[in-house]
Amino acid sequence: MRRIERAFVILNGTAVIAGLALMAVVVGWNVAARYLWAGALPWADEVARYTMIWLTFLGSGLALREGAHVAIANAQEALPGPAQRGLRWLILLILFFFFAFMVWVGIDYMSRMAIQKSAALRLPMKWVYAAMPTGFALMILHLALVAPRYLRAGFQATEQATDEAVRG
Repeated sequence: MRRIERAFVILNGTAVIAGLALMAVVVGWNVAARYLWAGALPWADEVARYTMIWLTFLGSGLALREGAHVAIANAQEALPGPAQRGLRWLILLILFFFFAFMVWVGIDYMSRMAIQKSAALRLPMKWVYAAMPTGFALMILHLALVAPRYLRAGFQATEQATDEAVRG
C-alpha cells in the first residue's frame, strides 16, 4: 500500500510540476514575443489561466496531505484524547461528504458548459471545468490515504507521512 501511495503522490506532484513548467514557458514566451516582435501570442493568456485553474485543483490534494489548508488545530489540541479523536472523525466525515458533493457539482457544471468554447483556443470549456471534479476526486483519494494517520495523531502525523511517502 505504501508503494501505491508513494507512486500516487509522486505522479500527482509531477503533474503539478509539469503544469507549472508549461505555464512558465508559455508566459515567458509571450513576454519575449511582446518585446522582441512587438506582438503577443493570442492564446497565451488563456493557456496560462486554464493551466493555473488545473494547477489549483491538482495541487489541492497535495496541500491537504501537508495540512496546508486553513485549519484550527488549537481546538483539537485543547481537547482531551477521546474528544480529539471524535473531532477528527467528524472533520473527516465532513470533508469526505463535502469533497464528494463538489465532485458531483463539478460534473454537473462541466456538463452544463459542454457547448461553450474558449475565445482564443476554441477549446470546449468542459475541459477547463473538468479540473474541479478531478481535483476534488484527488482530494478524496489523498484524504483516504492520510485519514488513518490523521485519526491517530492529527496534523503532525500527516506531514510526517507525506515526507516518508516521497522519500520512500
